[in-house]
Amino acid sequence: MSLWFMLALMTAVAVFAVLWPLGRQIKRGPGASETVVYRDQLAEVTRDVDAGLIGPKEAEAARVEIGRRLLAAAANEEGGTPAVNRNWRRAVSVVALAGLPLLAAGLYVRIGSPSLPDFPLAARQQAAPQNASIELLIERVQAILEKNPTDGRGWSVLAPVLFKTGRYSEAVQAFRKSLIYNGETAGRRADLGEALTAAANGVVTAEAKAEFDRALVLDPNESKARYFTGVAMEQDGQSAKAADIWRDMLAKAPADATWRPVVREALARVSGGRPPALSEDQMSMAKGLDASGRNAMIESMVERLAGRLKTNKDDVEGWLRLVRAYMVLGEKDKANAARDDARQALAGNPAHLRQLNDGLRGLGIDG
Repeated sequence: MSLWFMLALMTAVAVFAVLWPLGRQIKRGPGASETVVYRDQLAEVTRDVDAGLIGPKEAEAARVEIGRRLLAAAANEEGGTPAVNRNWRRAVSVVALAGLPLLAAGLYVRIGSPSLPDFPLAARQQAAPQNASIELLIERVQAILEKNPTDGRGWSVLAPVLFKTGRYSEAVQAFRKSLIYNGETAGRRADLGEALTAAANGVVTAEAKAEFDRALVLDPNESKARYFTGVAMEQDGQSAKAADIWRDMLAKAPADATWRPVVREALARVSGGRPPALSEDQMSMAKGLDASGRNAMIESMVERLAGRLKTNKDDVEGWLRLVRAYMVLGEKDKANAARDDARQALAGNPAHLRQLNDGLRGLGIDG
């Protein structure tokens, strides 16, 4: 109610600001009369003729022009405001009284949100900041898309947010809209396939597989589509073919590819083993040592790795290697502690946290 009162008050002030100068009557004093000025000019012409400053013909022409202006000024003073001026004032008054409120109401209905309920400040302050910000973002984008459902940029913003918050069915619809209004790309096809897979509890359905196939037609190197194609083959009992796909991905991928840990764990899963806790160079060094020497070397390297992760907390592959190393050493408690530390360190990076959890599931330590 207070909002509407303020809007009405502001409209009234705006209308009054327009009408007030129009309603003022301009009063002219005798000294400001135009007729007095023109009479003085006639007298001055007569004086100039008597003094010989101008000729009779020039004086007559000047008297005719000044007389014409004198008659017009006298008519205005006797008749008041001209009809044209009165009509103009009436038109402006009508626009101010009716046009301004109608224009303001029309603009508010179009670009405002009159149907949204009130959201008091106290309620906003009590809401959890992180959850409130995500939910508020979703609501704002959805409100925009209700008014403009063909806004491709809005769908491209909404779809991944819905996916990350676990609203997979809604994410599927949003990814479809993004494809329609933004155009077809390999990445968008792969995103839709991933959402369909997540909505099916991790099962690569026929519909999801079709989306990954379309993505690979557009870009044979699309990493997400290739990975889930391998998952589909694994689920169909074709583990060897899945392993071939993932090995090829690792062979061609850059060293800093963020998805490498996930693919490695998947490859280890179908190959019947897991990647070593140490690198290939470190394993070569350990071959020339006896059992106690190897264990001592491994323990020393694990300690150095744990120390390095204290300063380089975003190293997903390093955290997974540390967990694997503790499992190889049979120290399950330390493996669980490393898992918890890794999740805490990566809590601010959803993408890295997701990679970590996928890798932990491959290790069988996702408790």
